[in-house]
Amino acid sequence: MTIVSPFFIFPPISWWAQVINAETIIFDKDEHFQKMTARNRYDISGANNRIKLSIPLTKGREQRIVMSDVIIYNEERWQVQHWRTLVSVYKRSPFFDHYEDSLKTLFETPFTHLTAFNLASVIWVKEQLKLDFNIQQTENYIREYPKEIIDLRHAKNSFPATIKYYQVFEDRIGFQPDLSILDLMFSEGPVSVNKLRGK
Repeated sequence: MTIVSPFFIFPPISWWAQVINAETIIFDKDEHFQKMTARNRYDISGANNRIKLSIPLTKGREQRIVMSDVIIYNEERWQVQHWRTLVSVYKRSPFFDHYEDSLKTLFETPFTHLTAFNLASVIWVKEQLKLDFNIQQTENYIREYPKEIIDLRHAKNSFPATIKYYQVFEDRIGFQPDLSILDLMFSEGPVSVNKLRGK
């Protein structure tokens, strides 16, 4: 199975449920950036509500350029802010310590292009969960793919899937569906793969 997808940051759980059995994922670096999507933000669960972590962009979110040209605005030190938030929220979760060192390295590595960080986030998850799909990037923009290729580029922020699992703050704010894959991994660890596969 081949899937075409936007470049997402630590994609939501339902995205992973869609691609878990894929042989190849083609990331579209030639599509136009779309604001208010997981292309430059991801959701986690805080003690009182959902938290949206966004990567600032040099020309703001209103720009109409292809994804491969979107530049991160690093003057805001967003990596430091994101990492501090993740530590604050998840330090006491069951598996944060399991992933902390390798994930922290990702937030200490400088990135200039949004697609580079997004891809690095997907590769990190792929390696941690020991998934074996191939990753490719587009050579040019293709409006429509053959029917045998699943195209996720025009889906909304979440995909049709709900996976239940233990959440750190569920007793306070209720179960929060379709958060970033990080939430599932910090709660369930290596067995997150089984959750994604409906086991």
